[in-house]
Amino acid sequence: MEVSEVSNRLLAELLEARTGQELKPSRRWRIGSALSGLYREHGLAGPDELIALLTRSREASLARRVVEALLNNETYFFRDRAVFNQLSLQVLPMLAERRLSAVSQSGSGKSDRRLSIWSVGCSTGQEALSLAMTFKEQEARWADWTIDILGTDVSESVVAMARAGCYTQFQIQRGLGVTQMLRWFDETPDGWQAKDALRSKVRFEAHNLLDGPPSPTRFDLILCRNVLLYFEGPTRARAFERLAAALAPGGRLVLGGGETVIGQTDRFTPDTELTGVYRLAGGDDRPLATRRMSIG
Repeated sequence: MEVSEVSNRLLAELLEARTGQELKPSRRWRIGSALSGLYREHGLAGPDELIALLTRSREASLARRVVEALLNNETYFFRDRAVFNQLSLQVLPMLAERRLSAVSQSGSGKSDRRLSIWSVGCSTGQEALSLAMTFKEQEARWADWTIDILGTDVSESVVAMARAGCYTQFQIQRGLGVTQMLRWFDETPDGWQAKDALRSKVRFEAHNLLDGPPSPTRFDLILCRNVLLYFEGPTRARAFERLAAALAPGGRLVLGGGETVIGQTDRFTPDTELTGVYRLAGGDDRPLATRRMSIG
């Protein structure tokens, strides 16, 4: 085995230790391109010299920057439009109906009209902002609701970019039509800046999914798309446990197109009426009409 292959393995192990994400040997080709900026900055020839520098350096920031560079931060606005159409037309109305049913049974008022949403692995924020646009573009329907959207990512640098809400021409054109782009973003010398009316609907935090729920409040909807792909079996099982602990009764989990709970965990079961959507296993999560009949 060449020394560089040993160094690439050590870098992959650093990534897994810090984030739980596995960089399989078949994908280690991307280490060179991902770390090229750090190589140039420190005058390094490649991974061997980077490992030597990491061994000598006492600065934790260097290891953190290596890990963040190795993360896959691919994202864009309304990634997979079919998912957002299903959220808008079916999932969110269903969750609202469940919330109203619970409010009616408890005798509480409009102050309980609240939906909490968690975007896991939010990267530079496009998914969370896409959700905010979905609600803003149906403002009449959600006028008396409190919508809390939280985006989290293990990378502090991309969370900082998400909070800034400023995107390049390339980023802004990925997934957005001209009408949405001009309605929700202002062109500035630094890029396309999300308007305050949009940014105020979303908050961002640095958080590792494997550390547990980011909030004591459980979420009605969790989007965890294309995150679990990078976890191996035991780590993925831990992630499902964390997601189950964070999901409210009657809530829904949305995974990416290449992800599933089947054969991976017994904490979730597929929603029989929705594609790529999952609910907590067990409990009374029958359709509302059936539940009303049994209650009556």
